[in-house]
Amino acid sequence: MKEDGAPRPSPSMKAVLKSQYLAALEMLRRAIDACHDSVWDDPAFKNRFWRVAYHVLFYTDLYLSRSENDFRPWEKHIHEINFLSAIPWEPEREAAVAEPYSKEDILDYLHRVADGVGPRVDATDLDAPSGFSWLPFNKLELQIYNIRHIQHHAAQLIERVRQATGVGIEWVGTTDGEQVSG
Repeated sequence: MKEDGAPRPSPSMKAVLKSQYLAALEMLRRAIDACHDSVWDDPAFKNRFWRVAYHVLFYTDLYLSRSENDFRPWEKHIHEINFLSAIPWEPEREAAVAEPYSKEDILDYLHRVADGVGPRVDATDLDAPSGFSWLPFNKLELQIYNIRHIQHHAAQLIERVRQATGVGIEWVGTTDGEQVSG
């Protein structure tokens, strides 16, 4: 309801998707901002904080693309660094090891991805096939899958921050101008 008691018009599906993408990315950004330097590349975790953050941004960027053939990786992408474990088509081989990206680099990539959400979702035919041979569903389901992926890893990183520092990350429910409690 609006303040005057009139019902609000229902937002379009694309408006909802954009809002939820941006809310999930904002929670990821808050986790990155709150990550202490000692946690960023902590060897106690097989998948270091920075690598999980990069992984989720890489796949968010990828799945916002029209198709696997249309995807252009971030200019600072390191070959295979997007994988968290074995290479899917070579399961006996672990993904590459690399020097960690800086927090600033990851935040720059996050902002690049977030800035592209609106135009890329607007350009998406939600009834079309996913565009990715390994994901046998349509673009609408791909968007929900992608948002769930962001939130899955954001939650992992938020918990690492909480365990290491005692700092919690506030829930972001929507980016449509109204915050909802979780």
